[in-house]
Amino acid sequence: MSTTRAARRHELNLYRRYFDLVAAGRKSIEVRVRYPHLADMAAGDQIRFRVKGTAETCDVRVLRVTPYPDFETLLDGEGPANVNPTASREQQLANIRSIYPAEKESLGALAIEMELVFG
Repeated sequence: MSTTRAARRHELNLYRRYFDLVAAGRKSIEVRVRYPHLADMAAGDQIRFRVKGTAETCDVRVLRVTPYPDFETLLDGEGPANVNPTASREQQLANIRSIYPAEKESLGALAIEMELVFG
C-alpha cells in the first residue's frame, strides 16, 4: 500500500518586487511564516503566486520546505542571495519583518525552495 500523497496546489499572494524576481527565475527561496495552512506543504506541490489585486500569476514547483525558528536563522541557512538577490541580508531582514511582525515570526519561518514551471 502506497503512502505517497497527491501533490497539492497552493495559491499565495506576492508583492510585485518579489513576484518579478520569481517570474524571472532569480528568486529560488520563498520565505513564509509557519502558518497552520502551510504545514502540509511539501516537495512536489505547486504554488501559484499572484500579484495581489491583479490577474498576473506564475507557477512554481516546490522542491523542498525547511522550517526555521526565525527569519535570521533562515537567511543564514539558505543564503540571502537565494531569497532576494537584489538586497543585502540586513535589508531583507528589515523587509521581512515589515511584512511579518514579531508575533508572526514567533510561529517560526519556512524556507520554500522552488523552481519555475513552464507551460
